[in-house]
Amino acid sequence: MTVSAILESKGRQIVGVEPDTPLHAAVKVLADRRIGAVLVMTRGRRIEGILSERDVVRVLGERGAGVLDEPVSAVMTRKVIHCRPADTVSAMMELMTSGKFRHIPVIEDNEIVGLISIGDIVKWRLREYEHEQQALQDYIKTA
Repeated sequence: MTVSAILESKGRQIVGVEPDTPLHAAVKVLADRRIGAVLVMTRGRRIEGILSERDVVRVLGERGAGVLDEPVSAVMTRKVIHCRPADTVSAMMELMTSGKFRHIPVIEDNEIVGLISIGDIVKWRLREYEHEQQALQDYIKTA
């Protein structure tokens, strides 16, 4: 299965903030949308970084609540690894697990087409296993 299948199932919504957005505003977006990360993008939709819950917790622990007034660009993860719709779910699971990150933007033809999380991948893999199990049970019943 490919990343494209996950996007077809979950949708292609992309939540982003601009680099100069105050951190407290970005945290509100995360909380209101009940999501774990937002892409940090310029108006031209160029990815500058990604801001995750982990980034927020880390910087609050290091510098205290005063950091909430700083721009997202001072806190975000700048090195953003991305994938393509044609990449396999297994490869993305391995990449995210070994890289210890939970969100990855999906890029096609130099354009952002979605964002997937490790949760999306796990949910997809569980669905695959359930289908396989059902197919095996059906096979056994007809044998």
